[in-house]
Amino acid sequence: MSRIGWVGIGVMGRSMCGHLLAAGHEVRVFTRTKASAAGVLEAGAVWCDRPGDVAEGSDFVFTIVGYPSDVRAVYLDEGGLVDRAAPGTVLVDMTTSEPALAVEIHQAAAARGVHALDAPVSGGDLGARNAALAIMVGGGQEPFDRTVPLFEKMGKNIRLMGGPGAGQHTKMSNQILIAGTMIGVVESLLYAVRAGLDVDAVIDVIGSGAAGSWSINNLGRRIAKDDFDPGFYIKHFVKDMGIALAEAKRMRISLPGLALVEQLYVAAMAQGLENMGTQALYTALKNINAAR
Repeated sequence: MSRIGWVGIGVMGRSMCGHLLAAGHEVRVFTRTKASAAGVLEAGAVWCDRPGDVAEGSDFVFTIVGYPSDVRAVYLDEGGLVDRAAPGTVLVDMTTSEPALAVEIHQAAAARGVHALDAPVSGGDLGARNAALAIMVGGGQEPFDRTVPLFEKMGKNIRLMGGPGAGQHTKMSNQILIAGTMIGVVESLLYAVRAGLDVDAVIDVIGSGAAGSWSINNLGRRIAKDDFDPGFYIKHFVKDMGIALAEAKRMRISLPGLALVEQLYVAAMAQGLENMGTQALYTALKNINAAR
């Protein structure tokens, strides 16, 4: 059994950390509010008062936090994970963050004999609960191979995509595709509602044909039930789109579809929906059309 440190017990991190505990690993945890960690503490995790403390004696440290600024603080601040990890430790950031920051963390860790992987995930809260996440990894082959048995407790499709930052670039590709797909989902279902159709029946038909996607078959069902609880927060998706657009600008490519969808998500935030799930994009679109 490995000794594991974990930072970030949120919508997804709670389940992911729980799977490692259930497998019998020794886990030390930190998150912003201790109350959020109640479930994993009851399951046997040990509480730490500071993020860097989870690295003490750990073979692996996993993080899944909110924003790149949080990632930077957890890893690179004085007394953070890079400072506190022993040589040979594998640090694994599963936050969706900036590729350049992943490279910076890798370099800082390597200077201390520590390994760093960027390993963002896709699959939302359902994938996290079912240990069925897609895990896209950037970093070295040897630390990746060592970490695979732990990844397998959290996900099904686990790939080393390249060197440092490659996991984050792959996640950006994922988010660009989801962004465009989601606007299609909410426009499709709003049309169906206005036409007087049974939404679940529509999803039954179109979700099994050429228009089928994870988004229509999973998030579409939540929309049909008026369930807008977060599997993935709107505010975090806006963050992800901002990273992707900045990277696209740096690479000198135009992504007009992503830029358009970003505006609808920003409108959702302006309507106070930032802490709802990405399926609440439907609510934002419905509100825009309400005056018509």
